[in-house]
Amino acid sequence: MIEVKNIFKQINTETENIKILDNISFSIKSNEISLIYGHSGVGKSTLLSIVGTLMKPSAGKVVFDDKEIDFTSDLSKLRREKIGFVFQTFNLLPKATAHHNVEIPLVYANIRKDERMKMASDALESVGLADRMYHKPNELSGGQRQRVAIARALVNNPSILLADEPTGNLDSKSGQEIMGILDLLHGKGNTIILVTHEDDIAKHAHRTIRLFDGKITEDIERGF
Repeated sequence: MIEVKNIFKQINTETENIKILDNISFSIKSNEISLIYGHSGVGKSTLLSIVGTLMKPSAGKVVFDDKEIDFTSDLSKLRREKIGFVFQTFNLLPKATAHHNVEIPLVYANIRKDERMKMASDALESVGLADRMYHKPNELSGGQRQRVAIARALVNNPSILLADEPTGNLDSKSGQEIMGILDLLHGKGNTIILVTHEDDIAKHAHRTIRLFDGKITEDIERGF
């Protein structure tokens, strides 16, 4: 489904060139839970941003469904239709209800109002928030807010879900609940890539790609 080939990422300043990713290559299979693991500052989020087409690599290429990504083109349609994003900080509109937060991607996709209302409701029900649809973020717990973010990422039925430290701002109980939801979504056929520095998340993944100093130091597949 996704191939990352010889990816380099470098930031150039007036005084130095900072290498963030150094010759990264791997492939992600359909319906696989893959973990990009490592301590802070090793390039995990940068790599996920490149896979999700939010950031252009300095060199190398990303192939999505057998088609090479052209990072010089407008990729908003690809992101809207094929990729769902979940961020550590939730990124919810504070004055909007959970339902409206989930509905927003459908507005940009020009989905009819009656259809998008149902799609948003179904997405929230799928993450266990049928009774919290019309609550605002400040009326929800951290785990519930992250569930809203997951529902928003899934509402367009994307091919792949990218989650950047999805449990990083949560207590351990809420974090395990979120991972349980991601396990259920995988069971329904979703392909998921997680970024984390948390050791206990690895047990949920089929594959762990460990980064250190911008390089892959381990790529381990686990049987289930």
